Amino acid sequence: TIDSALSGVVPIPRVVELDRRQPEVTRTFAEYLAMTVSRQRIERGRQLMEEHGSLLDDLQLRYGVAPQYLVSLWGIETNYGGYTGGYPVIGALATLAYDGRRSAFFRRELLNALRIIDQGHIDAGGMTGSWAGAMGQVQFMPSSFLNFAVDYSGDGRMDIWNNTGDAMASAANYLRRSGWTPGLRWGREIRLPGGFDRSLVGLDKKMSINEWADLGARQADGSPLPSGAGISASIVQPDGGGRFFIVYENFRVLLRWNRSVYFGLAVGMLADAVATR
Repeated sequence: TIDSALSGVVPIPRVVELDRRQPEVTRTFAEYLAMTVSRQRIERGRQLMEEHGSLLDDLQLRYGVAPQYLVSLWGIETNYGGYTGGYPVIGALATLAYDGRRSAFFRRELLNALRIIDQGHIDAGGMTGSWAGAMGQVQFMPSSFLNFAVDYSGDGRMDIWNNTGDAMASAANYLRRSGWTPGLRWGREIRLPGGFDRSLVGLDKKMSINEWADLGARQADGSPLPSGAGISASIVQPDGGGRFFIVYENFRVLLRWNRSVYFGLAVGMLADAVATR
């Protein structure tokens, strides 16, 4: 496995360049949403919800994750498999392991990638992904693959690159095992009354939905929040702008996938959009 995977591997300068460029240029939340939750992506997501309806319904029964969240993650991560990254994962990880900035992390991921090849899920040539080594239609790092990937098709391989069933089941397994609560929303956009205490805004502040309602929080259209005495929630303001969102525990699960509040909100909003017409 080592001979087949590492033979001819050389550093990839572009990978180092992209790693050193992090974090990316700051975008406003509006700019981020325009990029990630576009009308075209919503329409394509609705088509795929219908096309893969039986698969997504089965995954909801198995894992308790509603179809729209899996479709949304698929859309935001790789534009529904349209762009999974063209870098050789072994070469990219070896480059970052050698570079030194985060070498310990990427050495572990390189060894995990070699284990995936050794187990026969894919060969080194087919293991492509992002410059940082995130792989397949749901962009799993090798460690996430080993922890959460699923052989939904039953062919003995966990193929998140080419098998949509394996990819969607792997995403559902990731969310469920990360604490996803079946039947609970991610959150919703809200409006706050004048004079609201802004020190209460932030993921470190938690109250029940009913308590937030008592403080004047309302749905974006002005209607009352749904009753939720036992549902823990926080209020976030993504970029200091004028929009506020109440978010539940499933939102925090999305942040385990990607720690960006922008990302979590986009996944939720795209999920809502593809689930409605």
